[in-house]
Amino acid sequence: MSPNNVKTFTIDGKPVSATEGETILEVARQNGIDIPTLCNKTGLTPTGQCRLCMIEVTGSNRLFPSCVTKPEEGMEITTDSPRLLKYRQMILELLFSERNHVCAVCVSNGHCDLQKMSQRLGVTHIRYPYLNPKFSVDGSHPKFEVDHNRCILCQRCIRVCDEVEGAHTWDIMGRGISARVITDLNQSWGSSETCTGCGKCVHVCPTGALSEKGKSVAEMTKRRQFLPYLQAMRGEGST
Repeated sequence: MSPNNVKTFTIDGKPVSATEGETILEVARQNGIDIPTLCNKTGLTPTGQCRLCMIEVTGSNRLFPSCVTKPEEGMEITTDSPRLLKYRQMILELLFSERNHVCAVCVSNGHCDLQKMSQRLGVTHIRYPYLNPKFSVDGSHPKFEVDHNRCILCQRCIRVCDEVEGAHTWDIMGRGISARVITDLNQSWGSSETCTGCGKCVHVCPTGALSEKGKSVAEMTKRRQFLPYLQAMRGEGST
């Protein structure tokens, strides 16, 4: 790697460096700095969906999503501040108020990324009115089900199905509060002609929106580490 392609900068006062193409989030993780995120998943293309990974850059009033922002030479980056905590807590509260996240009766209770992130960032109550939408539960698939009430629209399922499985069964339909993930052209999951039944979407889902059938409250544990392994194997096979 040419020295001209290496960027040197600081994250929370710590001198770091990045090679061509690396994002601020990737460099932070390499240096033991844990920036909160819900939509990001190692091995999947980052999209900046959840905005939890926003960081401050000295000299700018803007906040930048670290998962899709490339560092520049001399940048001074802050990943943890009262301002960032305020924004992150607000994002989590809005996610909870937008759908119907009732942890006590969720199959992913105790294994949910949204729940864990709220505990980490000190979200103990919701200041916004609950919208209480009436979303359906699709249990037509023989092995899995989707509960749109628990979806946070992170699009992990869409990306893993497209980028890893190569099926592109999942997509997004609608806008704003009405947006939801769909299979094929808004068919029931069980009637999908493209779904391979691999379950990758279920195991990258950060909440209880996608789950295996037959799971009761708190029983839906997910294989969080399988995706980087699959990506590594695919990379080795292509060289």
